[in-house]
Amino acid sequence: MSEFDFEPVRGLPASLPEGETLLWQGHPDWRGLALRAFHVGHVAVYFAALAAWAVGSSWAAGTGWAGAFAAAAWVPAMAAAAIALLGLLAWLSARTTVYTITNRRIVLRIGIALPIIINVPFRAVESVGLRRHRDGTGDLPATLSKGYRLAFLVLWPHARPWFVRNPQPMLRCIPEPERVGRLLADAISAAPSRPAVRAAEAAKPVPASTRPATSGSMPAAVA
Repeated sequence: MSEFDFEPVRGLPASLPEGETLLWQGHPDWRGLALRAFHVGHVAVYFAALAAWAVGSSWAAGTGWAGAFAAAAWVPAMAAAAIALLGLLAWLSARTTVYTITNRRIVLRIGIALPIIINVPFRAVESVGLRRHRDGTGDLPATLSKGYRLAFLVLWPHARPWFVRNPQPMLRCIPEPERVGRLLADAISAAPSRPAVRAAEAAKPVPASTRPATSGSMPAAVA
């Protein structure tokens, strides 16, 4: 029995209200999270440098090459443990995360030990960006209007890096990012009283349309 069996709809705390339809659901690729959110590559480089320093300093102290490598034998073990732990966290994060797009909102079910649901209505979205990665996955960060704030630490790792003062929720390391970006753009464009949204084509979000927003809505663009 899963801890999420209580959900009436996977990734959602309640059934969709009348008039709202489910358009897409997905989750991050755990390998992408391990590399880009948990930085296992940087950790591996750090331990490699630490091992080189340990060997070099021991050899300089006159222990000889055999003694130098023996003195640094603890470094690979520590590196393997750290990388394994970060990989496990990335896998658990991906396994417990569900990204949902409906015709009215973006929903993020995130959290390993204490899952939470974050609703981002389309009216709160000013723009959505697209960043592609070499492995075929990509990120879709959403710039929010000033009246809609989320805590960076609550969102992480599902937040755009370095945007701490104005956090941007992000569909991170998802497969087929261009297709999902276009689907999201079309959904926002089709929402009531919303201007057209351009399909995702660039790596950075473009500014929101200069057209004034109508009541209860916010212009949006995808880039």
